[in-house]
Amino acid sequence: MTQTIAENLSSIAAMAPVWGFLFIFIFMAIESSFIPFPSEVVMIPAGFLAWRGELTFGAFAPDFTVAVICGLAGSLAGAYINYYLSLYLGRPILYRYGKYFFLSEKSLNRAEEIFVQYGDIATFVCRLLPAIRQLISIPAGLAKMPLKRFTIFTGLGAGIWVIILTAVGAYLGNVMGESDYVELVERGKKMITQHYVEILIGLAIVVVVYLFIHHKVMKSSGDKAPAEAAN
Repeated sequence: MTQTIAENLSSIAAMAPVWGFLFIFIFMAIESSFIPFPSEVVMIPAGFLAWRGELTFGAFAPDFTVAVICGLAGSLAGAYINYYLSLYLGRPILYRYGKYFFLSEKSLNRAEEIFVQYGDIATFVCRLLPAIRQLISIPAGLAKMPLKRFTIFTGLGAGIWVIILTAVGAYLGNVMGESDYVELVERGKKMITQHYVEILIGLAIVVVVYLFIHHKVMKSSGDKAPAEAAN
């Protein structure tokens, strides 16, 4: 699918100065929902075009910044679709009819297992993991995860992923000459694969720091409660 989409990017890129940011939002919303769509073919070319001044502003800094914002907004929009569908339809309907919307029972089970095992933090971590990043919003909706927490964790994870992809595209825009978008996307994916261990290590550090701070805050709150009750 990635190559097929990449082969048609030239015609889309021709409209990037006018419609580029809207395309980024729409395609990332699709990618983040239950429809299988690779984010690499959206944000890597976006970073590439931003570096070359071929988006709306014609300058790297504003084009890069707005591309990231639109990518993040699209990711959240798609995640909300999954969240609210799960919240209102419920487990029986999703498991019965999900296969007609690219949601296999096996994938749904796996997403639920991860969410049950790791809780809210899974909505953050899984945004950077292939295959599961779109589906993790579904068990969050089924579990009625508070919308504010869902938005924060999903936004953080999706934001990191969007920035990584856009930065890779910008780097390739700097080092590559003229090339087709299939080669661009493939080189970008290869770079990410080669450095995936470093990405996961950085992610693990963020998670550990969060859990440490969360534990300290909860412990502090727990210590204050008995003292206030005694007074």
